[in-house]
Amino acid sequence: MTFAPPEVSVPEVAISSPSTNAAIREASPLVSALRRRGKMSHIQLWLPLLLVLLSSIADSVSTTNQQKDESIKSAVFLSPPFFLHPGSVANKFYFNVPFPKGHIALKSFDAEVIDENGIPVPLRETYLHHWVIERYYGRKESLAVGNSELKAFNHSNFIWMRNAGICKGTLGQYYGLGSETRRTSTWVPDPYGIEVGNPEKIPDGYMERWLLNVHAIDTRGVEDRLGCTECKCSLYNVTVDEFGQALPKDYDGGLRCCYDQTVCQVRAGIQNVSRILYLKYTVKWLNWVENIIPVKIYIFDVTDSGEHSVDPSKENPLNLSCKVEYEIKSCKDNGGCVDTKRTRLVIPTGGDIVYGVAHQHSAGLGATLFGQDGRILCTSSPIYGEGEEAGNEAGYIVGMSTCYPKPGSVQVVDGEMLTLESNYSSNQAHTGVMGLFYILVAESVPKSETMLFLSFPVSLDLGLTRHTWSFVLAGGLLTAIIGLSYLCKRGRSQPYQPLVMT
Repeated sequence: MTFAPPEVSVPEVAISSPSTNAAIREASPLVSALRRRGKMSHIQLWLPLLLVLLSSIADSVSTTNQQKDESIKSAVFLSPPFFLHPGSVANKFYFNVPFPKGHIALKSFDAEVIDENGIPVPLRETYLHHWVIERYYGRKESLAVGNSELKAFNHSNFIWMRNAGICKGTLGQYYGLGSETRRTSTWVPDPYGIEVGNPEKIPDGYMERWLLNVHAIDTRGVEDRLGCTECKCSLYNVTVDEFGQALPKDYDGGLRCCYDQTVCQVRAGIQNVSRILYLKYTVKWLNWVENIIPVKIYIFDVTDSGEHSVDPSKENPLNLSCKVEYEIKSCKDNGGCVDTKRTRLVIPTGGDIVYGVAHQHSAGLGATLFGQDGRILCTSSPIYGEGEEAGNEAGYIVGMSTCYPKPGSVQVVDGEMLTLESNYSSNQAHTGVMGLFYILVAESVPKSETMLFLSFPVSLDLGLTRHTWSFVLAGGLLTAIIGLSYLCKRGRSQPYQPLVMT
């Protein structure tokens, strides 16, 4: 019985993509010529179809990537305006700020200070001490928006939705950065996301809302720019904090001296020119789907003493376990001095660490988070600017390096004792410095699922992997076709030879 392949009419294949049509046009003359000569082999018959297959796969990959591009949503928002003049401080709390709605997975949150013309403002003019974004549930009938003092709002109208961190009464934000904001990645890697907006978790009568805190210092014309950014009390001429409590005699500087509407000392003759500023923030997110793996946010503080009060919200900030800031004394040597501060912390729930970054101030040398056995979980180092333009200001930390471990490669267990180490140059004294560490922890993914993730990633940046696998499959088909053609040809040209047993 002779195998007769079906007639193939390549131009009639219903593929509409440009790349497919081009492949057909290239293959058709060859097919016609071979037919006329009557010498078309099996491989020659199947070659046009293989070209169509390869082209279709490429188009499919391209279409898939385009669909995924559209699935990531992005929006740019502006904070309410805040006003600064030389030496002045704005520490604003904006309730119910614009934010993406619905059950979503947050992928990134990036921010910077701009002026009324939308131009980025350099740190040497307006020092961004910090911005933080916090999540809360507010009563539907309570529509508080805009700036407000935390000490004045009605706590009964709010339910704070803190991160999973262990600092009671502080550091409950979902995102937060300072001078490093322009060059620090906040991207949550695939297939992970920060889950918010789940309607099943929002109490009846409440709505999910967001609070934005912006703390900025106008350093134009000040006598001591570094001293103003480090909130030295002597430069702000204050003896009480924003709550009217007397400052301790050994408190030389920090957040308690540079609160809203305080003024740092300005040089004589500087004009009191006010300016309008905004915090521009860009949010990227995905609609929540089941294959996204949620992460827990932990923020660790090197000043954490581990001593927690019963009701930290009613405590004096200086009595909290996490004091957030600390001072560095100058060393007696002329150079090369490093101040190292360490603390031990317990992480309640373990899993895979999928992202990590530290927060430090000027003179910071980096921070490291260690596991209980001394292994390095993540090291984050500062990036110092070298110029004058926004994002590259000399003398300022303009970015922090981040950790993106491969899924499952860096793990912590429930209740593991961690060590946080923060290093600063102590060639001179510094006040109000910080040593925070922000990590994202996901439930450990089984190895089989991790391999699947690595082979067929959700990440758009790894679309080439799908493309490569598609061509591997096509190559396998080509090999099979060649082998089948060879066997058929051999079967027709050689007579049957019985197997003889001797």
